[in-house]
Amino acid sequence: MKHTFLKLEHYCTGFSMAVACAMLALAACLGLFQIIMRFVVEAPAEWTEVIIRFSLIWMVFMGIPVAFRRGAMVSVDVLYRWSPPKIKRVLDWVVSLAALTLVAVIIWWGWDYAQRGRVQTVIGLEDVSMFWAYLALPVGGVFSVIGILGNLIDPQRMELETAQ
Repeated sequence: MKHTFLKLEHYCTGFSMAVACAMLALAACLGLFQIIMRFVVEAPAEWTEVIIRFSLIWMVFMGIPVAFRRGAMVSVDVLYRWSPPKIKRVLDWVVSLAALTLVAVIIWWGWDYAQRGRVQTVIGLEDVSMFWAYLALPVGGVFSVIGILGNLIDPQRMELETAQ
């Protein structure tokens, strides 16, 4: 069961990272396109600014699960370093439960915002609903839950390895 979940988590986290990288690449390409259109062609494309904003939102919320999985979220690691092994495991559980609580709130309110945003349209892209921007919160939250549980089952502490 543990191996199956970690395999699922590996694929989900990999997919999440691929989406985050794709959104960053999209934002960079659209930013370059906007610069060329504005300063070379002198005909700005306003729609690019909105898509860049959306892609950056999606990039952040799809990148967070990778940080949770790798144990690279901001933490107070001094207490963890000074604790005996049994206390370290308790700290893992406390941190995971706190993170799961926060992510549950993000999923709940993110879905609520997405539902309410269905009737709003995006300035510059009148055919697109705000639902798609707000949907990043619950989708990223679901992937974050998988990453948090994966890190609880098989801890990886990337921030502790780089800290001196």
